Amino acid sequence: MDFLAFNILVQIIEHGNLSQAAKFLNMSRANVSYHLARLEKSLGASLLRRTPQGVEATEVGQRIYRHARNILNETELVRELAQSSTDDISGKIGLSVPTGYGHLVMAPWLIEFKRAHPQVVLDIRLENFIDNLLKDSVDIAIRVMSDPPPMLVARDMGPVRYSLCASSDWLRSHRLPETPSELSRTPLITSGGESGKVRLQIARNGQPLEELDITPTLMSRSYPFLCDCITGGLGVGLVPDYMVRSQVEDGRVVLAMQDYEFSINQGRMFMLYMPNRFQSGAARALIDFLSDRMGLARIIRPGDLPDTAQALRPPE
Repeated sequence: MDFLAFNILVQIIEHGNLSQAAKFLNMSRANVSYHLARLEKSLGASLLRRTPQGVEATEVGQRIYRHARNILNETELVRELAQSSTDDISGKIGLSVPTGYGHLVMAPWLIEFKRAHPQVVLDIRLENFIDNLLKDSVDIAIRVMSDPPPMLVARDMGPVRYSLCASSDWLRSHRLPETPSELSRTPLITSGGESGKVRLQIARNGQPLEELDITPTLMSRSYPFLCDCITGGLGVGLVPDYMVRSQVEDGRVVLAMQDYEFSINQGRMFMLYMPNRFQSGAARALIDFLSDRMGLARIIRPGDLPDTAQALRPPE
């Protein structure tokens, strides 16, 4: 049994099929299949089975995979120690962050991190969706969702707070809503949902009041575009508070119902990464750095049930 065969098995299981594993390993699919067959023959057991989605590990394959993954992690650790002749952190990190949050909040942090660690290569993806961290070569992802995917490690950074707001131009001919009951009659601009509606949670002084299903008059997944629509006087915005902070400070946008707290679809900010994978010193440093900036609440590992009722500090 050789190291390459174990590595091939790990990559097939983590990538979901032989073709993606071959691409990752820079090998032909036939070569990957050959080494897998040799490994199964030497062990006298079938390690994988085909599914409509690709392949998955058998019960024996899962046990072998866990040991093989540990071998790879230890090998990477030894390689990193051997290459670390100084205290400088180096390596490449794939980071995926939401477009608006990345531009408006995280950009100064990432610049600070890069200045402190010039040997680190940052591959920053400003995007709102990611299907597979491993397939997309992403080490760390920041995402807003109600619950983290069960197969990933998640650091819960707390709820995302929303502001209800409108431009000063819009206010010249309209009135801002003052109570939750008025929201259904208000032309709202927000991100929307798959059904064209959003579930709005409303609280006051930390106490939940009610939930409303609202139909926005304008929806977009791009928060910078939504901000343009709000400042352009198209309606009342319902967006994360960090999106309109500068517009509120310079007077272009006015906040409404400030004694209420709003959230959409029970959204929380999570930092996500793969379990059981070796994390380079650079990746660990960035995780700790961002956790400090965002305000780490707690770590949720695969199998844990997130306590969404727990009061956690939101991102600054």
